[in-house]
Amino acid sequence: MAVWIQAQQLQGDALHQMQSLYGQHFPIEVRHYLSQWIEGQLWDAIDLENPQEEFKAKRLLDSLIQELQNKAEHQVGEDGFLLKIKLGHYASQLKSTYDRCPLELVRCIKHILYTEQRLVREATNSSSPVGGMMDSMSQKYQQINQAFEELRLLTQDTENDLRKLQHNQEYFIIQYQESLRIQAQLTSLSALPPADRQLREPALLNKRATVEAWLTREANTLQKYRLDLAEKHQKTLQVLRKQQTIILDDELIQWKRRQQLAGNGGPPEGGLDILQSWCEKLAETIWQNRQQIRRAEHLRQQLPIPGPIEELLNELGSTITDIISALVTSTFIIEKQPPQVLKTQTKFAATVRLLVGGKLNVHMNPPQVKATIISEQQAKALLKNESTRNDSSGEILNNNCVMEFHQTTGTLSAHFRNMSLKRIKRSDRRGAESVTEEKFTILFESQFSVGGNELVFQVKTLSLPVVVIVHGSQDNNATATVLWDNAFAEPGRVPFLVPDKVLWPQLCDAINMKYKAEVQSNRGLSEENLVFLAQKAFSSSSNNPEDYRNMTMTWSQFNRESLPGRNFTFWQWFDGVMELTKKHLKPHWNDGSPSGFSMATCGALPNHLGTRMVWNLMPYTTKDFSIRSLADRISDLNHLLFLYPDRPKDEVFSKYYTPPLSKAVDGYVKPFLFASPPVPLFLGNPTYMDHGASPAPVSHPHTYGIFPPMSDSMLDADGDFDLDDTMDVARHVEELLRRPVESQWGGQQS
Repeated sequence: MAVWIQAQQLQGDALHQMQSLYGQHFPIEVRHYLSQWIEGQLWDAIDLENPQEEFKAKRLLDSLIQELQNKAEHQVGEDGFLLKIKLGHYASQLKSTYDRCPLELVRCIKHILYTEQRLVREATNSSSPVGGMMDSMSQKYQQINQAFEELRLLTQDTENDLRKLQHNQEYFIIQYQESLRIQAQLTSLSALPPADRQLREPALLNKRATVEAWLTREANTLQKYRLDLAEKHQKTLQVLRKQQTIILDDELIQWKRRQQLAGNGGPPEGGLDILQSWCEKLAETIWQNRQQIRRAEHLRQQLPIPGPIEELLNELGSTITDIISALVTSTFIIEKQPPQVLKTQTKFAATVRLLVGGKLNVHMNPPQVKATIISEQQAKALLKNESTRNDSSGEILNNNCVMEFHQTTGTLSAHFRNMSLKRIKRSDRRGAESVTEEKFTILFESQFSVGGNELVFQVKTLSLPVVVIVHGSQDNNATATVLWDNAFAEPGRVPFLVPDKVLWPQLCDAINMKYKAEVQSNRGLSEENLVFLAQKAFSSSSNNPEDYRNMTMTWSQFNRESLPGRNFTFWQWFDGVMELTKKHLKPHWNDGSPSGFSMATCGALPNHLGTRMVWNLMPYTTKDFSIRSLADRISDLNHLLFLYPDRPKDEVFSKYYTPPLSKAVDGYVKPFLFASPPVPLFLGNPTYMDHGASPAPVSHPHTYGIFPPMSDSMLDADGDFDLDDTMDVARHVEELLRRPVESQWGGQQS
C-alpha cells in the first residue's frame, strides 16, 4: 500500500505515465481498493516462462476476484451501492479476461508495480532523506505483507493436512469396525458344528490378520500425521508470534508514541486503517489456526492413540489462546485522547476503539465501555495486577458508552462526547510538587466474549497522563508538566516516571515542536534562537552552540525555580513568548522578519561629542501590541529606517500597515503613536543587552548600550511591563520631537 500512497502524489508527466498503466485490462479502481492486498502478494515468485507455474497464477487470480467480491459486499449507503455494482463488474471482467491465461494477469500486475516504483523513486529521489524514509517504510510494509502471505500458505497447508487426516481417520474407523465384525463372526463360530467351524474359520482368521496388520500400520501412520500436523502448527504459531510482535510491540507502540508527541504539537500520528487491517489479518489467521487445533483435538478424542500427541495439542491450544488474548487486549486502544490539561466542570471527549472488533464479531453483542479517573499510584497498582478496590480519584459524569460498529469503515469504537469531571480527589504531594505536577489518567475498561462465549476478555487501557486544574490560571504550569511527560516518557515505563533532567538538545527538540504548533508555523527555532534560549536558561553569555550540547536541564530549572532576578520560570517566560508571537507577531515570524526583535537607533552620546552609542527601546509587551501592532509602531517612528542589518523597513512591514484613518468595527479609529527614535532609558556596561521581557528569542553577537536587570517592581502582576511606564517613555519621546533632530542624532537605523 505504501507504493500506491506515494504513486497518488505523483504530478505532471509522471502522473500521466502512472495513469496510462491502467485501462480495461486492469482498472485503476481495482488497484486503489485492493492496494494493500496487491502489494502483499509474491508476484515475483512466479516464473512467467514456466507453464507449470500457471496453477499459482490461477490461485492469485481467484484470490483477487474473491477480495474484490468481499470489498463489494461491505459497501453500504447510496455511494456504496454504486461502488458495490462497479466492483462486482470488475470481478466478473477480470475473471473473463484472465481465467484462461492467469499468467498474463501476473505479467500485467508485475509491470504495473515495477513502473510505479520506478516513477516514485525518480520523483522522490531516493538519495534524499525523505525518499530514503519512504523506501524504508515501503520495505517494512512489504516484509509484513510477505509474512502474512507465508502465514496464509502455512494455514492453508495445515488445513489440507487436517482434511487428509480426518479422511484417513474416518477410513481407519470403518476398517476398525470391519475388524470388530470379523471378530464377532469368529466368536459366533463356536456355536457351529466342528466341521462347519473348520471350514469357515481359516478364511476369517486370515481376513482378521490382514485387517489387523493394516490397522496397526494405519495407526502408526495416523500418529505420524498427527505429529506432523502438530509440528506444522508449532511453526505457524512461531511465525504468528513474530508477526504479532512486529505489529503490536513495534508498529502499534510507535503509533502510540506518535500520538503522545502529537500532544506536544508533533505531526499527526496517522490513521489506524493500516494497523487495523494488519490486526484483523492476525485475528483471522489466529482464529483459523485455533479452530484447526480444536478440530485436531476432537479427532484425537474420537480415536485415542497412545503417544505424545495429547500433550502437544494441549500446549498448542494454550499457546494459541495466549496469542489471541494478547492481540485482543493490546488492540483496545484510545483513538482520540482526552485533553491532557483537564479542567473540572468542563465538557471533554474521547474515543476508544477495538482494532479487531469487526473480525471477531464482537459487535454482534456490543460491549459497554466505562471511563474512570485514577491516580498515578492507582495506575501503578493496576499494571501490577494489584487490587485497587475499584477506587477512583474523582467522579466523571457521562462515563459509560456502548461501542458501535461502523459498517462503512469496519471500525468498532465508543465515542464519549459529553464527559465532565465533576470533582477530583488529590493525593499527598511530594516535596515541592504543586497541584499542576500531579498526574492522573483516564482508565477505560470493558468486557466481551468471542466465539460464542468460548473466550471472555476483560480489557483495559490507560490514557496519556492528565493534569487536573480548577482555574485557567493553572493552565500554564499544567502544560509544562504535560509537555515534559510527552517529550521524555519511555515506552513501557512505570506510570508515570520521567527523567528529572534531560540534555539541552533534547529539550530544544521538544520546545521547538511546541513552538511551531502553538504559533502555527512551519518555521521553527533557528540555532541562533536556541543559543539565545540557552543563555536565558543557564544565565550564560556564550554564543557557541557547542558549549550547550552536553549541558542538562532539570525539571526544577524548567518550571519550578524562577529565573535569576525574575519572578517567573523559564517555561513561563517561553510560554509568554509563544503567546505574544502567536497573537501579534505570527505573520512577521512566518515572513522571517523577526527571529526576535529589538528596537534600537544609533546616535551621539549626549554631552560626549564624537561618541556614538546604540539606544534600545524598552521591549514591547502583549498589552502594547493590543493597542497598536508592531508594523504600525514601526511605521509611526519615522527615524527608524532599516530592519537589521540593511533592509528598508517598508519593504518588510508595509503590507502589514493599517490603512490611514481606517475605521474599526466598534466605531473607534485606531490610535497612532508618534515618536522619535527611542532615548536612552538606562545605561549600563556595553555587553549583552538584557532579554528579560523580550517577546521572542534573539541573539546578536554585537555590542549594545543595555538595560540593567529589571527589578520586579517594573513588572505588573502578570509579569508584563507596566503600561503607564511605557506611556511615560512615549511622552518623553514626543517632547524630543520638538527639538532639532539632526544635531542630536547623527545617524539612524532600526
